[in-house]
Amino acid sequence: MAAAAGDDAGMDAVQRRLMFEDECILVDEQDNVVGHESKYNCHLMEKIESENLLHRAFSVFLFNSKYELLLQQRSATKVTFPLVWTNTCCSHPLYRESELIQENYLGVRNAAQRKLLDELGIPAEDAPVDQFTPVGRMLYKAPSDGKWGEHELDSILIIVRDVKLQPNPDEVADVKYVNREQLKELIQKADAGEDGVKLSPWFRLIVDNFLMRWWDHAEKGTLSEVVDMETIHKLKE
Repeated sequence: MAAAAGDDAGMDAVQRRLMFEDECILVDEQDNVVGHESKYNCHLMEKIESENLLHRAFSVFLFNSKYELLLQQRSATKVTFPLVWTNTCCSHPLYRESELIQENYLGVRNAAQRKLLDELGIPAEDAPVDQFTPVGRMLYKAPSDGKWGEHELDSILIIVRDVKLQPNPDEVADVKYVNREQLKELIQKADAGEDGVKLSPWFRLIVDNFLMRWWDHAEKGTLSEVVDMETIHKLKE
């Protein structure tokens, strides 16, 4: 670790602490738990490629009562994908009892509630665990830069709630609610390289493959009709 400390002297102190203290859940391609590893090692492309480290993750899509989607821009100090726009919250369940519970994806939902508070200041009572609907799972790999990247088995959760927001500047640079047209405009800007807009690879994969159908069903109150937690979609950036 001493060598790593020298290599990463420029890393933000908060992000550095999380990188070494947080233990991610290692899984196989069927989402079975096979061990645990530091967040640091799980995001090193060298480790991802040489040891095929795959960790469990989640992505939350939070809609308000007008069915606008809450987006966040990741902070400038994030180690992976700084300043990119992404869905409401994307993180990892940790290797701890409350977040390893498999039944009804309760571990993932507990982690989502924890991170909505950590990143966006959303109180637990505004995001009850039983209000998250797990809608699908995907497996993807995406480099961030030469050193860091993602290799995740991602459970996607949808919640429709009006919430109080107090973003944590260590995690989040900006937030905004968007309707479908505004999201399409943001995607067009990212595709054209306008205004420096960038989107996270996992968000783009979900938008391109699933989101609009889920959004329609969420608005109609028929989300249960499109839930598919059996399939693990292997997607490429």
